[in-house]
Amino acid sequence: MAEQNFVDYVKILFRSGKGGSGSVHFYRGAGVPKGGPDGGDGGRGGNIILKADPQEWTLLTLKFTRHLYAENGQGGSGGLKSGSDGRDVIVKVPLGTVARDAETGEVLTEITEPDEEKILFPGGRGGKGNAFFKGPTHQSPKYAQPGEEGIEQWVVLELKVLADVGLVGFPNAGKSTLLSSVSAAKPKIGDYPFTTLVPQLGIVQVRDNHTFIMADIPGIIEGAHEGRGLGHRFLRHIERNSILLFMVPADTDRSIQEEYDILVNELQKFNPDLLDKPRMLAISKCDLIDDDLEAMLRPTLPKGVPAIFMSAVTTKNLQKLKDELWKVLNAE
Repeated sequence: MAEQNFVDYVKILFRSGKGGSGSVHFYRGAGVPKGGPDGGDGGRGGNIILKADPQEWTLLTLKFTRHLYAENGQGGSGGLKSGSDGRDVIVKVPLGTVARDAETGEVLTEITEPDEEKILFPGGRGGKGNAFFKGPTHQSPKYAQPGEEGIEQWVVLELKVLADVGLVGFPNAGKSTLLSSVSAAKPKIGDYPFTTLVPQLGIVQVRDNHTFIMADIPGIIEGAHEGRGLGHRFLRHIERNSILLFMVPADTDRSIQEEYDILVNELQKFNPDLLDKPRMLAISKCDLIDDDLEAMLRPTLPKGVPAIFMSAVTTKNLQKLKDELWKVLNAE
């Protein structure tokens, strides 16, 4: 996925349509100079609708959209004719899209299921014509309702990548190399920080045609929960992953325990609920150490989290890693 084509944040002013006004009208015909009220109702204003599009992976199509206005409903007319409803605005978005109030940050709605369709802002109701108000004591009402106003509001659309397994680690932990080794995804790989600037998705085949989706999320740095580095831009993508696969390179300057603790701490400060997700630990780049050093490192690994020594370069334990992830996914 090209970096310039991945858009996960847009801000748009939405306005649903105003309802049409009811009509004040009285029937007039040959031989009927003073007929009764026959004013029709106004039409409903157009809705603003968010619709899931499984073919979309980004908000790119909305990147340059600043305003989206639904059509107003038409007014009613004589002969009990109701005005036509305003056309809806249907906004196609990828799965994982969250709509927030741009001012308060309140979540308005989320799109998480294929073909899901939700009304973000309903159109205003049409006003009732004077025929509606006719009664025994008001046989010739000379009034009708105005249409209800639509809703105008700035909304932020955020994309949170949906994946079964999310890779969590510092820059250069080997996440992109792993993803390219176990799937057909081809993320940019380089020996410098923040090679990956946007989430990358790959379909991983396990056995017997079973597959799951793995996401390579841009690397964490200390203070990411405060917005440092890529900060919140990538942390929100982790929220929608079923399993968190922490990756720490075997040649880290810190201990594996210390690096793992920092990663966990960043997630906890961003969103404590993330730590309720199943976790696994992959010690990457094991082609850089020998068996003796691996044996020395094992007793120092974090307790309570399944760990696998692996190498995407030599394919060491790649199949074992996929099998273990598949087991956890099925257990979930």
